[in-house]
Amino acid sequence: MTDILYTKETISKAVHTKWAGKTVHFAKETDSTNLWIKKLEKDGAEHGTLAVAEFQTAGRGRFTRAWEAEEGTSVMMTILLRPSFAPEYAPMLTLVMGISVAQAVQKLGFSPEIKWPNDVVLSKKKICGILTEMGLNGSKIRYVGIGTGINVNIPGFPRELSDKATSLFLESGKRTDRNQVIALVMEAFEKNYEIFDKTHDLSLLKNEYEEILANYGQPVRILDKNNPYEGVCTGINNKGELLVRLSDGTEKAVGAGEVSVRGLYSYV
Repeated sequence: MTDILYTKETISKAVHTKWAGKTVHFAKETDSTNLWIKKLEKDGAEHGTLAVAEFQTAGRGRFTRAWEAEEGTSVMMTILLRPSFAPEYAPMLTLVMGISVAQAVQKLGFSPEIKWPNDVVLSKKKICGILTEMGLNGSKIRYVGIGTGINVNIPGFPRELSDKATSLFLESGKRTDRNQVIALVMEAFEKNYEIFDKTHDLSLLKNEYEEILANYGQPVRILDKNNPYEGVCTGINNKGELLVRLSDGTEKAVGAGEVSVRGLYSYV
């Protein structure tokens, strides 16, 4: 499936930001954009550098699930950050990117939701996954790479995925310019990152996040390996943990670690 021209030049031309995605590296194929950013970081790439690939041979999702997309249909990118804050705050950047992708997709005329912590969904099906990785120098952050995969013009999914995944094309019947998708995400992310960087928590982004949080006020099941349980989602706290009210009225904060969340009746 061919697309509107999608190159280093067309992406750079579309992006109008101060630093996020200001420098673009583009490859037809790479192992994964997160691994590529790691190499660029070692070569001294600056804060905000963006690595974009048309095809990934080793894309990794959360809990190391492999995923792939055919050429010409997806946005696969990783942004390099060089924050000065402490490493414990870095995991929240996944949520900052999640809200940024959702806001970009809203600007394209869709009504996305966020499946906590890191999936953006349309019609209760996944259109985006985010994987944040970090490198340390002693106790300081050397770099953070936020990898983002967005299903843009994918015409269909295999049966085992079709009830869990969708694309902008499947939801609208129209092709979307991937250059524009990247530009809108970078614009939103730059704004949201600067807000986050003021407080190093989600206090100033919490309201916007909860407005599009899937399952907000709904029953959810927490798939904790040792102790799965059910409750009602009441939002997130300033640390980005999911708040769940249990049947006895107590509230539990769920960290993103090794826990998955499901709505009681669907993937979301």
